[in-house]
Amino acid sequence: MYDFEYQRATSTDDATSRYSAAEDARFLAGGMTLIPVLKQRLDQPSDVVDLGDLDDMRGISEEGGAIVIKAMTTHHAVNTSDLVASKIPALAHLAGTIGDQMVRNRGTIGGSLANNDPAASYPCAVLALNATIKTDKREIAADDFFTGMFDTALDEGELILSVSFPIPEEAGYRHFPNPASRFPIVGSFVAKGSDGVRVAITGAGPCAFRVTEFEEALSGGLNPDAIRDIKVSDDGLNTDIHASAEYRAHLINVMTRRAMGE
Repeated sequence: MYDFEYQRATSTDDATSRYSAAEDARFLAGGMTLIPVLKQRLDQPSDVVDLGDLDDMRGISEEGGAIVIKAMTTHHAVNTSDLVASKIPALAHLAGTIGDQMVRNRGTIGGSLANNDPAASYPCAVLALNATIKTDKREIAADDFFTGMFDTALDEGELILSVSFPIPEEAGYRHFPNPASRFPIVGSFVAKGSDGVRVAITGAGPCAFRVTEFEEALSGGLNPDAIRDIKVSDDGLNTDIHASAEYRAHLINVMTRRAMGE
């Protein structure tokens, strides 16, 4: 990797100050993406600001009808949280499917969302549950957050502090995993809440997206048969060595029905 200045933040204010003072800094959360990128010399930051000491950025709580997960909370912590399991079991299940044991114990929800990998698991949960991302500057609605492949609404140096997930009436998640990486080739999160049914997909396109045709068909309830005959277009979907766009379009319907318990 290229040389850089390593800085270990002592607070969120310290982290953002160090970032702003650097020429071209990166925040380091779990490091599941940034470390491999640096090792392969695919990025050359002037500084890396480590958030590992910020215990006030870890934790899970229930606040005002929502589950609030702080940004440095690991996937393992979400997966094993009794609170998450009791209120949004689909979210706990999703966290337990991410990567392997090492990834789940190091990777963080904030890092995953900020990176916005096309096959990351959390983005479809954020969209389907209509979550709100809180940063050091503002709150961002789920529908406004994911803007493209590895791209989000975050401004330069903006730091995710927490994610607030409204507790749904019903929810489910299923994905078809890549057998090597365990990333979803296609994953579907379905949730029924006070604002209706929301269906979000990950792994299939450049970033997570909602399927409004499914949402309309499921307005009467989470019945897999209601969407069985709906064909999803493969326009704009990913094609790679793992699956064609056509196959991913097929999996969107299959995984969504399985998310509802079929």
